[in-house]
Amino acid sequence: MDTDDKWGAHAACRTTDPEELFVEGATQNSAKAVCTGCPVRTECLAHALDRRIEHGVWGGMTERERRALLRRRPTVTSWRRLLEAARTAYDRQARPGDGGRSTAAG
Repeated sequence: MDTDDKWGAHAACRTTDPEELFVEGATQNSAKAVCTGCPVRTECLAHALDRRIEHGVWGGMTERERRALLRRRPTVTSWRRLLEAARTAYDRQARPGDGGRSTAAG
């Protein structure tokens, strides 16, 4: 594991039985629920996509979902860079001022 993979220590699934994340069929929805709200979901997904991991739920996506994404975006050379850039852009958009929250109050 290289230094960029230390995110695993913060994963929501770190205390989950691994067998629960490597399931098939409708049970995958339960496995994906473990990823909801995980603080390192993006890093986990990028890890699986960059390494072409074929089994299990990673970053809230099943193997079928990851394969479809890889087919749709065959020119991506680093999912980690792409997803980090998208997260940064999203964070910048969500942060200006109060993000429009004050207009919703009232």
